[in-house]
Amino acid sequence: MDVVFTRTGERRYGLTIVAPGAPLRGADPAPGYDDYIPHDLVHYVIEAELKMSGGLYGRAAAGGGCFLLLEETPQRRGRRRRQRQLQRREAHLREKDHAGSADMARSERLAALCDMAWRLRRSPKGQPPPWVPKQEISAEDREAVERVVARLDEIAPLWNSLKIGESLTFTWPNPLPVQAAHR
Repeated sequence: MDVVFTRTGERRYGLTIVAPGAPLRGADPAPGYDDYIPHDLVHYVIEAELKMSGGLYGRAAAGGGCFLLLEETPQRRGRRRRQRQLQRREAHLREKDHAGSADMARSERLAALCDMAWRLRRSPKGQPPPWVPKQEISAEDREAVERVVARLDEIAPLWNSLKIGESLTFTWPNPLPVQAAHR
């Protein structure tokens, strides 16, 4: 499965899930735009770097996830049926995650921690922006946060250099982009 992050406008991005034999899914606009690194890209890096199969992108690879269908289905009923199938698959994967690894909750917690740590590291004053809440990083999470922040240091400049219409493509679960597509 490929995950494509595209800068779609001034302060806007979209993401597309491309899986063999499956319809295109994604979000455009996607939530949490940031000039330096968007929220969903932080999640992708966390889940790929830490091999979290029950998070947002692991679920998408397993046929679930909360991403919407992007392709037009010939008949509206066919589209609704396909969307219901995806929702049932996601409900099953969510139930399985809650009973086991709790990857989704861990991914959300780590997204906040890694975003804060990354912004603190790159801030000239050593202070996060006012909208990033200061949180303590537990000893249990410290190694994971350091690994992810190091990876964000590699990926953020690639994202930041994209022009409107350009993309970064990742192949799940590789935490590094396989290509940066330019117009």
